[in-house]
Amino acid sequence: MKITYLGHSCFLFISETGKRIVTDPYGEVGFAMLRVRADVVTVSHSHYDHCNVGAVEGAPVVLREAGDYGDIRAIACFHDEAKGAKRGKNLIFKYRIDGIDVCHLGDLGERCTPELVRAISPVQVLLIPVGGTYTIDARMAKEYVDALRPAVVIPMHYKTKGLTIGIAGAEEFLSYFPQWERAGDTIECKIEAGQPTKIIFMERKV
Repeated sequence: MKITYLGHSCFLFISETGKRIVTDPYGEVGFAMLRVRADVVTVSHSHYDHCNVGAVEGAPVVLREAGDYGDIRAIACFHDEAKGAKRGKNLIFKYRIDGIDVCHLGDLGERCTPELVRAISPVQVLLIPVGGTYTIDARMAKEYVDALRPAVVIPMHYKTKGLTIGIAGAEEFLSYFPQWERAGDTIECKIEAGQPTKIIFMERKV
């Protein structure tokens, strides 16, 4: 599986068979959505920085409701710590790609609970928001990493150059993991049995 980080909470997954999945395409956030084609688009919630489906080329199938879609499952949760009273609901997406369990947490705002961990386990590749304000912050993200024990963790929804949304950078989250790795915008993701958790900091191509 190939993973490309398109910025904010948007990723492109390409399977070995060529299937293309895009997560949470964004609207104007200080920089433009990169051009991308997909077979499937998943949308965690309807805020403008996560639901710009029209920017994705290729007439994709759009998934934006909780449910089981075969190799993709959408799990309902909340965008805040007040059961949605502040910012509504959020969808966590689980993908099975090339035998790998990938989890995109969307704009998760709930604290880590045993019930939620059970609902989304197992996770081998975890895409997790770390910027706080509208989502869990760095400390809470670390709690999810410790509870889920994925093989690979990729932070998202953090302050980057040009981003006009008032959230924190990834520095605090990365400080919890002294051996994190820096990557470009694209990685080949292969999981080895029993590998320790690896933190990969990806950066959008500009």
